[in-house]
Amino acid sequence: MVAFPDQIGKGPHGGRMCELRTAVDRHGEYILATNPQYTEMDRVYLTNRILGMVGDAAADVPGKDDALANLDALIDAAVVNGVIDDAQSARAILGSRLMDLATPTPSGVNSTFNDKYQDSPQAATDWFYSLSRANNYIQTRAIAQNVAFRTPTEFGDLEITINLSKPEKDPRDIAAAARQQQSGYPACQLCLENEGYAGRADFPARSNHRIVRFELGGQTWGLQYSPYAYFSEHAIFLDAVHEPMHINARTFTNLLDIVTWLPHYFAGSNADLPIVGGSMLAHEHYQGGRHTMPMAVAKVERVIDLPDYADVQAGILNWPMSVIRLTSANRSSIAAAAEHIRAVWAEYSDPAVDILAVTDDGTKHHTVTPIARRMGDDYQLDIVLRDNQTSAKYPDGIFHPHQDVQHIKRENIGLIEVMGLAILPARLLSEMDEVRKYLLGEPNHMAVMHQEWADQLREQYTWTADNAETQLQQAIGHVFARVLADAGVFKRTDKGRKAFGRFVDQL
Repeated sequence: MVAFPDQIGKGPHGGRMCELRTAVDRHGEYILATNPQYTEMDRVYLTNRILGMVGDAAADVPGKDDALANLDALIDAAVVNGVIDDAQSARAILGSRLMDLATPTPSGVNSTFNDKYQDSPQAATDWFYSLSRANNYIQTRAIAQNVAFRTPTEFGDLEITINLSKPEKDPRDIAAAARQQQSGYPACQLCLENEGYAGRADFPARSNHRIVRFELGGQTWGLQYSPYAYFSEHAIFLDAVHEPMHINARTFTNLLDIVTWLPHYFAGSNADLPIVGGSMLAHEHYQGGRHTMPMAVAKVERVIDLPDYADVQAGILNWPMSVIRLTSANRSSIAAAAEHIRAVWAEYSDPAVDILAVTDDGTKHHTVTPIARRMGDDYQLDIVLRDNQTSAKYPDGIFHPHQDVQHIKRENIGLIEVMGLAILPARLLSEMDEVRKYLLGEPNHMAVMHQEWADQLREQYTWTADNAETQLQQAIGHVFARVLADAGVFKRTDKGRKAFGRFVDQL
């Protein structure tokens, strides 16, 4: 929960304000404490701004000790007063507008970020992340609903998240969106034009959204945080221009520039092809944050030689997917080595292991998922090889979760999953409860798609009420490891290792 700042109950000079008791009063005080553009002289003005959004009848709604509880009370009052409809989108739009008052202007945010950056990059992101939580842009209460655990595997601990944070579509919003004329503005949810956008039935409210501008490759880019973060300080780096994602030599330079600018963050890119790419291919962007992903601590199991890049250490990673790790203090050399690997892979075929760069219809199938991080004075780039072919046997993708594991995960394996953090659908929470009942011999309504897997688990382990939850979580984690192995282009078999060696020989 977001509590009031330390200043709550005090005037701008520290005097007590014990008379504050209504939700309107409390939210006004929160604005004064959070947004430096306002002073005590603005109190009456802010009260009237709030009442204008929620209705004058809300003036006597009792206040709470928590900022988000007050926000809820004000939104509820607006519904009761008939100011807004009792629909999910209307509530979100009003909540975003109320929290916009507590948020500095975009120019103010950028000025403060840059000032704090002079102290340290971490001081700047600490402040911006704290603001993005305090103004409810990052949905802290929704994120807290997610179920998260770790599973030990031969590749280290994998992280599993059952994602409950994103709200389901409200039928009233779906109906309203169908009646609403599509404006095409903003072009997508990653555009700079989202900053301050009110929102509508088919598009999220962003009045309290702020973006830090920075220069990347001579172009303007933006830094923001994910509203439904999957890990600590889950950041998004977005191009100011709405253009499709692409992986090329500039990508590696951009990622290395980002971790030079913010050395305490990693930065990576989804692949730029369907099936192996992320869910937002229409807008060039990267993701990153202050989190040590499982893949980051994986070890090199085989050193390889890149003759033209003597100052770059290279090796194949001990990971279920096919990863080449590059390490060097020389940013230019490591970027050039990464582009060399990408270019060779783009044209590489090995039919013996179902790898084809281009199919008969001329479609290209190869790309990479790159991840950059700092290791002291060194730069590290993990290059994950991707192939998005399909076949009659694997219509969803040859190097995609195969049908026998899709009861757990069938979506694209994007950047976050590649690094060992599974984002699993919300349906699994209730479905796994039914599987647990089945494994304990209790009455259940287990989905048919889990039957074969559950039968295997029942034969493989002894199940009791005390161990069922832990064992089931571990079983889910091992399925995720298999999911990653399915996405690996060179399998971890003798045949696959030899095939990987043949590719490395081309480098």
